[in-house]
Amino acid sequence: MTSNTVTGPVRVCAVLVHDGRLALIRRQRKAGPQHSLPGGLVEDEGGEDPTDALRRELIEELGLDLAVLPAPPVLRFVQDQETERPGETTPFRRRHLVYVARLPDHLVATVAAVEQDDPDQAPVVWLPVADTAALHLYPDVGAALDQAVRLDTAAGGPVLLPAMTGASYQWR
Repeated sequence: MTSNTVTGPVRVCAVLVHDGRLALIRRQRKAGPQHSLPGGLVEDEGGEDPTDALRRELIEELGLDLAVLPAPPVLRFVQDQETERPGETTPFRRRHLVYVARLPDHLVATVAAVEQDDPDQAPVVWLPVADTAALHLYPDVGAALDQAVRLDTAAGGPVLLPAMTGASYQWR
């Protein structure tokens, strides 16, 4: 599958970095824990810009306004997804735009301890980047997170990661 074959909604998400740790949303699923990068869908109606969508989603989920960051988030990765969800007959498609944002000390304390717009109040956890590659992550960017954290924010454009497919990613 090439990146041109995926059609469907665009999901923006953020790798929030502070002191070698990343903020992830931990959800308990039947098959085990799933960790997600905070973010959500770009709203098609009105032609929402992806960076505006990321700002909106992080305010909704974490109470974090990206406008107060010393440097804006940088689009680091793009990952296409075409998987099957249990119980559904049509392919589940997304294009994930993964941004990296470095949080200064004073902003880390403002990040919500639980996902604000989730009725289950899923916890927000800060984990060392070295521990994230082995996690069941959504999107499936674990192998690239160490690279995302190490890269200078001015370095190069976004990298197209291998697609998430039924062979590489299983829903929990």
